Amino acid sequence: MGFSLGIVGLPNVGKSTLFNALSHTKVEVSNYPFCTINPNVGVVYVPDDRLEKIHQIMGSPKTVPTILEFFDIAGLVKGAHRGEGLGNLFLSHIREVDAVAQVVRCFSDPNITHVSGAVDPQKDIEIINAELILADMHLVDKKITALRLAAKTSDPKILKQLKHYEGLYDHLGRGQPARSFTEEAELSLLTAKPILYVANVDETGNPDQVKIIEEIVKGEGGAVISLCAKLEAELLDLNEAEAAEYMREAGLKERGLKRLIVAGYKLLNLVTFYTSNEKETRAWTVKTGTAAPQAAGRVHSDMEKGFIAAEVAHYNDLLKAGSYEALRKLGLLHTEGREYQVQDGDLVLFRFNI
Repeated sequence: MGFSLGIVGLPNVGKSTLFNALSHTKVEVSNYPFCTINPNVGVVYVPDDRLEKIHQIMGSPKTVPTILEFFDIAGLVKGAHRGEGLGNLFLSHIREVDAVAQVVRCFSDPNITHVSGAVDPQKDIEIINAELILADMHLVDKKITALRLAAKTSDPKILKQLKHYEGLYDHLGRGQPARSFTEEAELSLLTAKPILYVANVDETGNPDQVKIIEEIVKGEGGAVISLCAKLEAELLDLNEAEAAEYMREAGLKERGLKRLIVAGYKLLNLVTFYTSNEKETRAWTVKTGTAAPQAAGRVHSDMEKGFIAAEVAHYNDLLKAGSYEALRKLGLLHTEGREYQVQDGDLVLFRFNI
């Protein structure tokens, strides 16, 4: 598995157009709010040049890339935390993803209505972030109420929790996201999730609008990329040669999907390692710092339970050696134990007892 990304934003900012372009899955696109009522889910293979080269060297019959799941979630409006628009239905869908991609409209188009009347990235971001914070405050307030009742027992553990959540509530009340307070997994808070701002630009790139978003990101610790969803969607109707020519004319070196994936991996601190056998060469995604037994558990739970050791080679060494046997002869294979943290680009053979 790879990771999941919830595509959110105000109505008519280009979320569904972006979803179509990135996932190659056609969903309904309309110039009306709430066209997307249920989250459309797109599963795409993560582009990976290393996987193909490992596959060629190792000679396995097939490759299995890691995946990225896109959730196209209905447009949010002011008052969603109180149930306006799709309200809680929208918010509940965000809680299921690893990270949030907030699409921000930077393009102008008189044929596409803007819910606020004019293109204003800063105002749009403030509306969405305020709704997410207010929704989180509602959850935290419910937790505080429950803890205050339990605190009558004077249990030190409960009192400590109560103090923590009261501090978090005040933090949110100052307009600050939960991710800048402390990690809070129990409530699955919306503003605790990593956020990637996607500036949806036109062919000019709208540099002034993008700069506004970049300034906001500096204070939040998120990330930002810009792409033209309309252009990305148009590429779908072209063959490979035509798409390449179109991209050259537009000054694009790579498609938006690849840039979004790279930004997402960096935001979530993910790395990719590989396994290869007589059946397949496969890519796996784990968090940076994942120990070898836990990485083995991604392949199969029995591998984690019976973990003995990991035989590790790095992609660059395999590429230079040209074969696994050559790697061994050159002394570039190394055996690692339970404390080893899997690195990006590792080719791993797990040894385990059943």
